[in-house]
Amino acid sequence: MTPTHHVAPTRPTGGPALVLVLGLAAMVVSMMQTLVVPILGIIQNDLGTSTSNVSWVTTATLLSAAVFTPLLGRFGDMHGKKPTLIGVLVLMVAGSVLAATTSSLLWLIVGRVMQGAATAIFPLALSVLREEVRPEKLHGAMALVSGTLAFGSGLALVGAGLLTQGDHPDYHRVFWLAAVLAIVALVAVVAGVPASRHKPGGRTDWLGAGTLAALLVLLLLPISQGHEWGWSSGRTLGLFAAAVAMTVVWVLVENKVKAPMVDMKMFAHRPVFFTNLAGLLLGFAMFSQFIGVSYLVQMPEKITGYGFTASVLRASVEYLLPTTIMSLLAAQLGGMLVRRIGARFTLTIGAVFGVVGFAWLTGAHDTTASVILAGMVIGVAISFGYAAMPALIVASVPHHQTGIANGINSISRSVGSAIASAVITSLLASKTIQHLPPGIPALPQESQFTLSFALAGGAFLLVVVVALLGLKSDRKPQADAVVTGVDASEEAKVNA
Repeated sequence: MTPTHHVAPTRPTGGPALVLVLGLAAMVVSMMQTLVVPILGIIQNDLGTSTSNVSWVTTATLLSAAVFTPLLGRFGDMHGKKPTLIGVLVLMVAGSVLAATTSSLLWLIVGRVMQGAATAIFPLALSVLREEVRPEKLHGAMALVSGTLAFGSGLALVGAGLLTQGDHPDYHRVFWLAAVLAIVALVAVVAGVPASRHKPGGRTDWLGAGTLAALLVLLLLPISQGHEWGWSSGRTLGLFAAAVAMTVVWVLVENKVKAPMVDMKMFAHRPVFFTNLAGLLLGFAMFSQFIGVSYLVQMPEKITGYGFTASVLRASVEYLLPTTIMSLLAAQLGGMLVRRIGARFTLTIGAVFGVVGFAWLTGAHDTTASVILAGMVIGVAISFGYAAMPALIVASVPHHQTGIANGINSISRSVGSAIASAVITSLLASKTIQHLPPGIPALPQESQFTLSFALAGGAFLLVVVVALLGLKSDRKPQADAVVTGVDASEEAKVNA
C-alpha cells in the first residue's frame, strides 16, 4: 500500500471560492437522486403507464450512477479532474434537457441514465479538494462539500413540490429546474476549478470497469425491483445469484490485470472496507428517514388514525427541509470535530445522534414537533457521517486513488439507499389497514412506520459498532502521509 510516486502538489492554493463551486456541483448531484420522488405519480398519470414501469425512472439513475461513478472517478484520477467534471456536467445538462422535453417513458429513462452519471461529480470534487486545499483546511472543506449532499436532496423535494402545485401539474418543469442548475454548476466549474496539476495517466481498465458495472447492475436491479417482482421470484433470486458469481469474476479480473481500476489491496484495506460498510448503513438510514417521514405525514389522519394529512409540498417544506438545513449547518462543526478529535470519533458521535433521533421517531411520531425535531437530530448525524467518511478515505489511500476510493464509497451509500427504498416499501405494503372506505387505496398500519424507524436506528447503532471496533487505529507508514497531503500527526488523528 505504500506508494513511491504520484506526489501531491506541495503548494495547494484552493480557497473558499473553490469550496463553494464544488459544493454547488455536489448539491446538484444529490438533487438528481430525489428530484423525481414526489412526481412519480404525476409522471405515471401523464404518460399512462404502470407503477412498475414508472419505477424505472428512479432505478435507471441508480444503475447509471453505479456504473459510471467508479469509472469516471478513476478516469479523473488518471487524466485530470477538471475536464472530467466538465464532461460529466455537460452530460447531465443534456440528460436534463432531454427529460424536460420528452413525453416518452423510454426517452425519459434515457435522460435519467444521463443524469445518473452526475453522481461521479462528488468523488471528483473531493479529489480536487485534496489536490488544491491546504492540509489544515482540508477536512473542513470536505465536510462543507459533503454537507451540500443532504441539503440538495431536501431542496430537490421542495423544488419538485413547488413546481407541481395546482390543478394541472407538469413534471417537465422539474427537469427544467435540473437543467438550469446543472448549467450554473457547469459555468462555475469552468470558471472556478483550476486545471489538474496531478495527472499520472495510465491505461483504462475496461475489463475491470465492465465486470464491476455488471456486478453492480446485477445486484441493484433485484434490490430496486424486488418489491414489484416478488422477493422469492426466480428473476429476483437468479439476479442475486448472478451478482455473487460476477463478484468472483470481478475480483479475479482485478487481481490479474496490470493496472486494475480498483486495487483489491486498497479495497480490502481495513479503514476503506469499514468506511464503505458505514457508508452503506448511513445511506440506508438517511433514505429511510426521507421515505418514512414523507409517507407518514401524508397519511390521511381521519381515515388511518395517524399521520398529518400533509400535501407533498408541506411534507417537503415543513417536515423534511429542517433536516437538510440542519445537515448543512452542522457540516462545518463536523469538519472541526474531524480536525480536533479525528474522523473515527466524529463518525461515532454522529451515529449516536442517529440512534437518538430514530429512537425519538420510533417512540413519538404523533406530533409535528416530534417529527421535525427528531429529523433535525438525524440531520446532525447525517452531516457528521458525511464529514467523517471522506476524511477516513483520504487518510487511507494514496493520492492517485482518491477518486476511485471515494467513488466506491459513494456507491456504498447508493446501495444502502436502494436497500432502504426496497425494505421500507415492502414493509409498508406488508400490513395494511383493514375495512377502508370504498375507493381508498391500501394504506399501511402505523406499526410498519414504527418498525421502519426502528430499523434505521439499528443501522446507526451498527455504525457505532463499525466505528469503534472496525475502524481501530490502522496507521500507515509516514511516507503515505506525505503523499496524501496530510501530515503524519494529522493522519494519526484521523485514524485514531
